[in-house]
Amino acid sequence: MGLAIVPVSFEDACAFVAEHHRHHQVAIVGRPVARSLDDGTTLEVNRTATDGTPNANSMLYGAAWRAAKAIGYRRLITYTQAGEAGSSLRAAGFRVIAERAARPGWDAPSRRRESRGADNVQRYLWEVA
Repeated sequence: MGLAIVPVSFEDACAFVAEHHRHHQVAIVGRPVARSLDDGTTLEVNRTATDGTPNANSMLYGAAWRAAKAIGYRRLITYTQAGEAGSSLRAAGFRVIAERAARPGWDAPSRRRESRGADNVQRYLWEVA
């Protein structure tokens, strides 16, 4: 059986990601989290998850980029953590454009947040344009 990109409900997507993603519990492609990158022409892949089928993640990144371009976006970004090879991103045409230092987390006195396992981890910013 070959790979196929198919639409699924948000509820089904979240359930799949909760079972398969190694860092977080949601899957979203949307406006960039960093306000400085939210220029109206950029989208961000926040999460992808697969069942481990070879090439599936590259296929998801490629489909996300084609969909973004089709509706007028000019750039798609995402991040990886240090230690992740980025092979799926390279295969989908992404390239590293910045290195981000590890940060202590997102918790702040004005907005309390629990750690989700990504604190104190160096990251890389990737883009395809």
